[in-house]
Formats: sequence, structure tokens, C-alpha cells
Amino acid sequence: MDNSNRYGLIGFSLAALVILLDQASKIWILSGLKLNNLPGGHLELSPIMDFTFVWNRGVSFGLFQADSDLGRIVLSGFALGIIILMTVWLARADNKTLAAALGLIIGGAVGNLVDRIRFGKVVDFINFSDIHFVWVFNIADAAINIGVFLILLEAFFLEPRRKRV
Repeated sequence: MDNSNRYGLIGFSLAALVILLDQASKIWILSGLKLNNLPGGHLELSPIMDFTFVWNRGVSFGLFQADSDLGRIVLSGFALGIIILMTVWLARADNKTLAAALGLIIGGAVGNLVDRIRFGKVVDFINFSDIHFVWVFNIADAAINIGVFLILLEAFFLEPRRKRV
């Protein structure tokens, strides 16, 4: 197996894992914990983290809210476009960091797209407001943001170092 195939396998495996964890956590929140039925949709877990049920009609961290059917279709189309672009990029990835980053983004985008198709909105529930982080998010959102961070790390720190060696 050549390196590009190995890196693609890493990325696609990570994407599948993110989708599985994201969707399983949302099923648990809705059907197991039934967080949406608790008073205020809130469950105190620790001094820093809670579960708070929120329907998100926007993108990560509730940005760009789309309350109409047209807005939902536009956001879904945008997500699908990102998934396609990232998949093509992942197929050409030439290192583990980039493959992992793209896998995280693809998995997160697919996880939230599944919600948007099923419910017309995304299930968010992870809440760190006790430490003044104001956004409620989900595993898919976290994966997307970690993936973006890894791409920036790769572009500005790791890739220039590889070129010097």
C-alpha cells in the first residue's frame, strides 16, 4: 500500500469514527437521556461541563442561523460541497496530520448533515458555560474545529519544517 492510500485510510477511518460517535451521542441525548424532555433541557454534570439540549439551525456553534427551508437547503448544500472538496483533498493527502485533519472535518460535516436531513436542524448538547464558553456544541462541531486547527498547524508549522529538512 503506498503512502497516499495509507493516509487516505487514516482519514476515512477517522471520519467514520467521528460520524459513529457523533450520531451515537445524539441518539443517547434524545432517546436515552431524553435531555430534550428534562426541565430546561439541562443536566448538571460537573462544575465546568453540563449537557444542555439545543436545536441549532445554523452551522458550528450556532453561527449563521437558517430558520427557513431555503436556508436549511443552502446550509446542507454548502456542507455537502465541503464534504466533497475535503474528500478529494483527503484522497491526495501526503501526510498523517493532514489526513487526520481532513477526516475530522469530513466526519463532523457528515454528522451534522445527517441531523439537518433528519430533523431540519442539528442537535447540540455539550455546554461549558460554567467556565464562560457561551456556545453549546456537539462532537461533530468539536471534530470540525480540531480538524481546522490541525490544518493550520500543518500549514504554518509542520509543512515549513518538512521543507527545511
